[in-house]
Amino acid sequence: MLPLLVSIFLLHACFPSGLGHLPEGLPLLRTEFALHLYQSVAAGRNGTNLIISPAGVSLPMEILQFGAQGNTAQQLADALGYTVHDQKVRDLLHAVYATLSNFSQGTEMELACTLFVQEGIPLAPCFVEQVSWWANSSLEPAPVNSSFSELNEPNGTVVQTTGKGSLWEQVGAASAQLAVVSTMTFRSTWQKRFSSADTQLLPFTCAHGCVLQVPMMYQMAEVNYGQFQDAAGHQVEVLELPFLGRVASLFLVLPRDKDTSLSHIEPHLTASVIHLWTSSLRRARMDVFLPRFRIQNQFNLKRILSSWGVTDLFDPLKANLKGISGQNDFYVSEAIHKSKIEVLEEGTKASAVTALLLLKRSRIPIFKADQPFIFFLREPNTGFVFSIGRVSNPLD
Repeated sequence: MLPLLVSIFLLHACFPSGLGHLPEGLPLLRTEFALHLYQSVAAGRNGTNLIISPAGVSLPMEILQFGAQGNTAQQLADALGYTVHDQKVRDLLHAVYATLSNFSQGTEMELACTLFVQEGIPLAPCFVEQVSWWANSSLEPAPVNSSFSELNEPNGTVVQTTGKGSLWEQVGAASAQLAVVSTMTFRSTWQKRFSSADTQLLPFTCAHGCVLQVPMMYQMAEVNYGQFQDAAGHQVEVLELPFLGRVASLFLVLPRDKDTSLSHIEPHLTASVIHLWTSSLRRARMDVFLPRFRIQNQFNLKRILSSWGVTDLFDPLKANLKGISGQNDFYVSEAIHKSKIEVLEEGTKASAVTALLLLKRSRIPIFKADQPFIFFLREPNTGFVFSIGRVSNPLD
């Protein structure tokens, strides 16, 4: 399992508070943010594969809150559902981020944010102090010649601008005074690994009704499982597959009726529903069939956040980011999010073992993801959502 995401907020110089109190249930608010983000991306994209990381989007928004004031700050707080200017929020998130950086052996997790600053751009000492303390964040000088042509992300990956359509060319980073780059990487192995010897080609019914033969992984395992219904009465199966040390899990949401489209279920997903489902799972021994899949997406966060009411941040005349430099001279010109995920069994070879033999030998329940499904990569104890997405076609 290897999700990787990059979120980029470009700040340009432009020329011409009280942020509410902590609502109860910060984990639920963060889950609500994750679902809102997913639903905004999924709208109008029926039948496509999706992957987006709420963690990688919320982190740079939190960083910007340290510099935002007035209406700009309020819009960011409304979009996130909380503000880092509340000491209780700050302490809780700091504890969560510290937990994520101390995963057990066998699991690699990094969530970080780097601010690349052009030479000569002054930053307020208070802003620098707050950023340096927040979630493995740091400030780095931009490359020489003000080009932003090649930047090292916190995880060591190099962002290249060479080649048509590169991420930095698309966002016009060369003219930015400050780039906020957040990255999230997660690498782990299953608590119980799938064997490549058991992978076989089996039918998968795609969103548009076509049936494809896809590499389907298989294992018999003790899993957390439940059957539920959403607010509209749609029946779903929910399965939790833990990673090594149970430091994180992949939650799968699968319609029980093959005629039920994910587009009918997605609008009814709420934080309280997800909390109810995940907390009501029961241990069961099951045959589990899960397709191998790899998804990569890129989204325009500026468009999404603007539709949520975060508009001043992107307006050179209205943006109030005075806390960054002490002067009201920054606005965000672009916000881009790129993410990918790969789910597979250990190894690369797949040799056939017929499903019929497996099913005839087994009298235990079956979870078979042979139609479009939704997935959450999350930390079980805090409910922290690393990534959320859907698989409509494992071969895309």
